[in-house]
Parts: sequence; C-alpha cells; structure tokens
Amino acid sequence: MPDIRKIIDKYYPADAPVRGILIAHSRMVAAEALAIAARKSLPLDEEEILAAAMLHDIGIVFTDADGIGCHGSEPYIRHGVVGAELLRREDVDEKYARVAERHTGAGLTHEEILARALPLPLDRSYMPETLLERLICYADCFWSKPRPLERKSLERVRAGMERHGSEIAARFEALHREFS
Repeated sequence: MPDIRKIIDKYYPADAPVRGILIAHSRMVAAEALAIAARKSLPLDEEEILAAAMLHDIGIVFTDADGIGCHGSEPYIRHGVVGAELLRREDVDEKYARVAERHTGAGLTHEEILARALPLPLDRSYMPETLLERLICYADCFWSKPRPLERKSLERVRAGMERHGSEIAARFEALHREFS
C-alpha cells in the first residue's frame, strides 16, 4: 500500500490552502466510493479504494487553477496525467497511477482529445477500465473542489456531463447503472 501521507506531505506543504482542498475532496470521494463498494458488495479491498481515492487528484498542485489555490504551469485538464507521472516516479503501484490518469469526467477517448485539441498525450488510455478505476471515476463526479465542498446532485452531474457531449453523458449513465 502506498504511504499516502508521505506523498501528500512531499508535494503539498502544510500551510498551502490547496492541501486542505485536496485532502477534503479526496476524503469525500473515498467515503463515497467506500459506501458504494459496501452497498454493492464490490470485490475490492477497502485500503485500495482509500489509497486510490486519496491519490487520484495528486497532480492538481502542478496546474494553473487559481480557484483552488493551484499556481502551477499545467492546464487543469492535465492533472490526471501529471498525477500519474508523479505516482510512477514515486514508485507507487501502477493501479493507482492509472486511477489518476483515467478518472477525469467519465473518461476521455482519443477522438474527444483530438476533437477538442486537449493537451494530453495520445500514447495511453484515459478511459477507466478496471473496477477500481470506474469506481473512483464515478465517485469523483459527485464532489466539487471549490469551497464550500459540496456533493453534487445526480441531476447536476448529468447536466455537466451533457454539456461535454452525448457520448460522455452516455458513459456516465453506464457508470451510474453499474454503481447506483
């Protein structure tokens, strides 16, 4: 199991506002994912769910997202890629790097990346494939980062997905059927 605290401490100083945002958001995603796993009797280890949820957004500190106290140079859409690279450098199990890389929205296809000219490398998948990846992706959809931290309603999540296109909305609905 990765040493979550050590990784967060290394990249998120104790006095940085973004640290509180990351930890609060990740704890809510963890609680959501753990509740779903228990309700659905998913064959996943609770410690793995917790680690995946706590590390899924580890890359936000490197992005330029002033609203959540991030003053890095990367576009926010790259937080998953940057987080996955960080986890790989830290020699964390690949399954957690893949969760970070694949949790954005309801996943992203190469066609969507090209059509929207998103600054993401095309040499990897951004679609959640494993049960753990899908679970964290789904749970993350319900929790915002800006203060106040609040759980989004299903209707609000659906509307957000629909704004990004019917294919993304359909992928979210598949996740919803799997985990609701």
